[in-house]
Amino acid sequence: MNDRKKIGLGLTGFGIFFSFLGIIFFFDKGLLAMGNILFVSGVSLTIGLKSTMQFFMKRSNFKGTISFGVGFFILIMGWPIFGMIIEAYGFIVLFSGFWPTLAVFLQKVPVLGWLLQQPYVRSLFDRYRGKRVPV
Repeated sequence: MNDRKKIGLGLTGFGIFFSFLGIIFFFDKGLLAMGNILFVSGVSLTIGLKSTMQFFMKRSNFKGTISFGVGFFILIMGWPIFGMIIEAYGFIVLFSGFWPTLAVFLQKVPVLGWLLQQPYVRSLFDRYRGKRVPV
């Protein structure tokens, strides 16, 4: 892993942290905006600018990209709760292809994996598991 990817992962982590703080502090729009900017810049550094543009501009991701952008704009304009709801929808649409891969990863984590291997939880994962996306 090169330095650019390490910095990208750090920025992504800080973006998630600032977004979490923004939600904890009653939807503080400054922290939420900072979290969004850090998250998007971290993803861009981690996977590269060209790959980021291809991901966000892919025809199947337009609905998620537009929702995320409109939600960010609404957040900046001063309606953080409404903006975060629209952003959350865009985030789910954009990254829905990664959920099966994330489920497989979480099942391999030592303690969490044991919990996820329980029959009821495993049947839930198997029901919603789709085609895995290579990472």
